[in-house]
Amino acid sequence: MTLQQPRPTRRAVLGGAAATALALVAGTGSAQATGRSSAWPAEFPLPDGWLPEGITIGSRPYAYMGSRADGAIYRTDLRTGKGRVLHDGAPGLAAIGLKLDDRDGLLHVAGGAGGTARLVDARTGDLVRTYELTGSTGHFVNDVVLLGDRAWFTDSRDAVLYGVPRGRRGEVRALPLGGDWEQLPDVNNANGVVSTPDGRGVIVVKSTPGELYRVSLRTGHATRIALSGAENVVNGDGLVRVGRTLYVVQNRLNVVTVFELDADTTTATLRRSITDPRFDVPATAARFGDRLYLVNARFTSPQTPETTFTAVAVPLR
Repeated sequence: MTLQQPRPTRRAVLGGAAATALALVAGTGSAQATGRSSAWPAEFPLPDGWLPEGITIGSRPYAYMGSRADGAIYRTDLRTGKGRVLHDGAPGLAAIGLKLDDRDGLLHVAGGAGGTARLVDARTGDLVRTYELTGSTGHFVNDVVLLGDRAWFTDSRDAVLYGVPRGRRGEVRALPLGGDWEQLPDVNNANGVVSTPDGRGVIVVKSTPGELYRVSLRTGHATRIALSGAENVVNGDGLVRVGRTLYVVQNRLNVVTVFELDADTTTATLRRSITDPRFDVPATAARFGDRLYLVNARFTSPQTPETTFTAVAVPLR
């Protein structure tokens, strides 16, 4: 992803035509949503100049999307495609990856080059707390996963994960990455992150050169996951895991690659790829029911106050 972007002002979203785009035919329903979601919009707009990066969806049909421009957060009702700015941004802030904690209704927001983790109330939009993670420049806090009693954040410019306490105040834990991990200079390394199927660690995608790692949250030991059927996952950005199925968003390739993990998370076997003509450098994804929702970051397009942005939905299977 681009580490430095302009901070444009936003204009109101125009009209509702994009919000009522034809829905894709979805598969069977789940505990979160039934087949009714096939009638929901499969594409909806974000404000002009938003510069989206992360998306998160909890147990209710609302998507939360952060802005690289100023750290604001936009909420959209998946049933209608209509949205509003939930949390106002400010100059110098960014909202990169984010995750909603259904336990307490807090959004955990990665602050990019600002080196922060912010907690935002998903109901009111109020800022609850800010954690300073890095203490120096040259970092890029990128994505986050909720696991156990902590929210774990990646840093694309340093070989470390940051564990922020969930639901209470406490000390941030900095966990250096070791084992097979080799930090490359001047490129994005750790990016998207999800929990392992057994819940004992996390899976991290290394955007450059395009690798997957299983990381122990006890020791920081990183073990490279062998890929079968694919040479790499270069430009790997957001991750979504459903059981032992891992979805890897490869942003500039405009593709989501779908892997099956083995029981020990040592091998990922390529099963298929998802492409769509509406993809325009999708950055991250979130699941709701039988769909994946992705935000189009449009990294290869002009990033101006007039640049339009959308989120799109594709069938999970």
